[in-house]
Amino acid sequence: MMLALVLSGLAILFTWTVVDVLMHRVLLHRLYAANPALWRPSNQLNIPLVYVVTFALIAAFVLPYWLLVQPKSLGAGLGFGAFLGLALGLGVGFGTYIHMPIPRPLAWAWFLGGWLKGALAGAILGLLITSV
Repeated sequence: MMLALVLSGLAILFTWTVVDVLMHRVLLHRLYAANPALWRPSNQLNIPLVYVVTFALIAAFVLPYWLLVQPKSLGAGLGFGAFLGLALGLGVGFGTYIHMPIPRPLAWAWFLGGWLKGALAGAILGLLITSV
């Protein structure tokens, strides 16, 4: 079981990295470029903090699924991930929009991206962590 937990976490990390690169560096690049005053210069990013937050979020998906979801299946994983992704997307997208002058399309993109990342994480969990 421990191997399944670790593999799930690594698969989620890989999947989220791909989604983030496509979303932020390709699809949303113009929105970021149009609002340069909102973003830190890349040399001021706290990379260790990025990884701490990412691994904490992965644990927030993997551990509750493992401990609380019964029976474990692809459908259960998708439902769990979509639900957590909805909360993540709302907080990141529209929570930020409430407090910062980000463009509304960016809030929607972050919301949808958070939901998608949650659903994908749930699918990974449902495929890799199954009921015995």
